[in-house]
Amino acid sequence: MFTLLTRQPCEQAGLKALSRTPAIIALVVLILSVVVLVTITLIQFHQKEVLLPGLKYGIVLDAGSSRTTVYVYQWPAEKENNTGVVSQTFKCSVKGSGISSYGKNPQDVPKAFEDCMQKVQGQIPAHLHRSTRIYLGATAGMRLLRLQNETAANEVLASIQNYFKSQPFDFRGAQIISGQEEGIYGWITANYLMGNFLEKNLWHMWVHPNGVETTGALDLGGASTQISFAAGDKVGMNSSHIMKVSLYGYVYSLYTHSFQCYGRNEAEKRFLAILLQDSPTKTNLINPCYPRNYLTTFTGGYIFDSLCTADLRPVGYNPDDIITVGGTGDPSLCREKVASLFDFTACRDQEACSFDGVYQPKVKGTFVAFAGFYYTASAFNLSGSFSLSAFNSSSWDFCSESWSQLPLLLPRFDEVYARSYCFSAHYIYHLLVNGYRFTEETWPQIYFKKEVGNSSIAWSLGYMLSLTNRIPAESPLIRLPMDPPAFVGTLAFFTAVALLCLAFLVYLCASSGKQRRSQHAFDHTVDSE
Repeated sequence: MFTLLTRQPCEQAGLKALSRTPAIIALVVLILSVVVLVTITLIQFHQKEVLLPGLKYGIVLDAGSSRTTVYVYQWPAEKENNTGVVSQTFKCSVKGSGISSYGKNPQDVPKAFEDCMQKVQGQIPAHLHRSTRIYLGATAGMRLLRLQNETAANEVLASIQNYFKSQPFDFRGAQIISGQEEGIYGWITANYLMGNFLEKNLWHMWVHPNGVETTGALDLGGASTQISFAAGDKVGMNSSHIMKVSLYGYVYSLYTHSFQCYGRNEAEKRFLAILLQDSPTKTNLINPCYPRNYLTTFTGGYIFDSLCTADLRPVGYNPDDIITVGGTGDPSLCREKVASLFDFTACRDQEACSFDGVYQPKVKGTFVAFAGFYYTASAFNLSGSFSLSAFNSSSWDFCSESWSQLPLLLPRFDEVYARSYCFSAHYIYHLLVNGYRFTEETWPQIYFKKEVGNSSIAWSLGYMLSLTNRIPAESPLIRLPMDPPAFVGTLAFFTAVALLCLAFLVYLCASSGKQRRSQHAFDHTVDSE
């Protein structure tokens, strides 16, 4: 009797202590789960009310020296670190040459845009037309026209401005961007498309990739060429060539330089002008870079009316003079002659220098070569990464072919491009090897590419990315990784936790009631005895 009476209070106290602790924990977890569920649901639905689902659109017209290309970009209404996650959805090449060729008839520029702009309207939902911003950026061709005839350049831009007033989009102006801006935007495009700024983690959130190095950018246009790459903070810097670029919450120190008149088209005009200086007659010209047995004619105006060749005009120059040019297909002499386009002696053996006395830190890391670089390599069936010797042997073989053989070698034959591929190859060699100082070892780190995925590598995407920094965010609310699958999964998890806690509490209550009834019966038995 004594034993039973002394154990009873101890066991009862122990049971109460053991049952109270899990009950308290379960109750706390239940309350927290309910609070989390209510908070997530309220934020998610409130965010959907403030931040309407869907996409924003932007349009950029890349008005280059030889052509204009229209790009349509889109991005989610929400943004990552103040920068839209932008993708290309449509591309249209405007018929005809670049807008700088309309200097004498600026009123005709809008006619060239009409076909592409009609197509663009069909690519963007009609109810978003008024809120879709459209920008026109003009590059080296217009930079040259402005230097040569500022009035004509302004009239071209004014004609474009008037045209877009009649369009249903939010036109934000036509401007001539600097060569430095062109280089920076091209660098941004290349790195953005290659995933060097953002990547999605396991929770489908955009994050900055760890340990990823940026890639340099090499752009070859018709009137200018640009080189841009991250120079690092410890490089002995010439401040005029180093820019601070902020994207997705990170700041990059970027070296960039644009060489005016070193684009492929203008360089070829300068090359013809130099050959003409050495020619015994000023109306007949032998060109070792043109294919063997090729014959063509140019007017004096075609070669010398450009600002890039103004200082090479011969005495008694007449723009209407007819100049006959014959090709000899001599790759060795072509390479030798093309070197005269560069002044490699101006650097005086300085390591941090490219050509014409221009400061440049030593190239490092990988590079993407696009636009004219890519198209030239593609003509030799080269793309991506390849060795310098492969480039040389392919260009040598191509340059040795006669004119009649080229239609068989090129999948898409165009006389203007076909006759100039040999010149372009040797020009690119001198620019990259003797100019930017790529070597046999570093050349394979250059990737000749046209696009990544469905997006073209061009300065226009970088331009759009930069401009999205100025587009206000739709909502300042807390950012949650709540796309529909993630939201449903999170909701299900916390609901399950809450139900388990509730079931456990019910079980404890039921067990406690049963225990009390047993204890009451036991006490009644003891008292009876």
